[in-house]
Amino acid sequence: MRPGSRGTTQPQVAEIQRSRLLAATVAAIRELGYERTTVARITGRAGVSRRTFYELFANREECIAGVLQSAASELQRELESESLQDLAWRERMRRGLWTILCFLDREPVLARVAVIDTQCGSGLVLAAREAIIRQLVALVDEGRREKTATACSELTAEGVLGATIAVVYQSLVRQDPARDGQEPLSSLFPELLGTVLLPYLGHGAARREQARPAPARMDPYTDSPIPLGMDPLADLQMRVTYRTTKVLEGVGEHAGVSNRQIADYAGISDQGQVSKLLTRLERIGLLQNTGQGGHTKGEPNAWRLTAKGQLVTENLLRYSAHQRRAA
Repeated sequence: MRPGSRGTTQPQVAEIQRSRLLAATVAAIRELGYERTTVARITGRAGVSRRTFYELFANREECIAGVLQSAASELQRELESESLQDLAWRERMRRGLWTILCFLDREPVLARVAVIDTQCGSGLVLAAREAIIRQLVALVDEGRREKTATACSELTAEGVLGATIAVVYQSLVRQDPARDGQEPLSSLFPELLGTVLLPYLGHGAARREQARPAPARMDPYTDSPIPLGMDPLADLQMRVTYRTTKVLEGVGEHAGVSNRQIADYAGISDQGQVSKLLTRLERIGLLQNTGQGGHTKGEPNAWRLTAKGQLVTENLLRYSAHQRRAA
């Protein structure tokens, strides 16, 4: 029995651990506040060791900056999927703004952390915020190429974006995360679109664009099991390692396997080590031993995934496949 080609690799496991840390950072900041979110609290929530944390991030600030950079990367992929570069500027602004607002609506906790809480940051965090803002300013500034935008400068784009962010900020501040039925950020779309278009297109054209129906909603996560701001293995109270994922994959692909077969699949030479890992996975409800080894000394074990273990393993495989496509 040898590892299958569809499974996770060590770099992909590191990416899963990184994703857990970023998700734990978002949750900790919203619950505890920016200043009280320490490395210890982040690693405790993520179920990841401090050693692994420092293999992935130099410090807390780099991890928080990573939250912003990950959000920006995911949003960039969504914007690219819209093929905005093939559209006129006004349509790029229209669809781009709608995509951003829908993204923030789907990720309300992440939205509050990114827009509100990271303003308390310094160094790397503020640099990450500034990089995102500069990218957005550059996109808006392309409106100067419009014939009606003769009085505009790059400062116009900075002012437009600043006003837009301020409106989103105030809307998020007024929202109560514990209450349902609140107005989504996408409800601001007509007014914000008018704010962006007005200096470049004039009152008449801006009003006409505001009157148009909003673009259709999309579901960008149909092929991704792990939205940003969520722990990919939120209910799994254990550390994710390369060997753990290989054990789960091996049992999933070859139900009824023995300890020795699993050790061969996962590349674990120490039989005592694999026994401890299998026992732990059984204890947290991911594996079950259906052989006589669990009852009769000397008989081989026969390991199978539980329903929970099947869900966790499928999620790991889907996440790995998504990371390969995104790379």
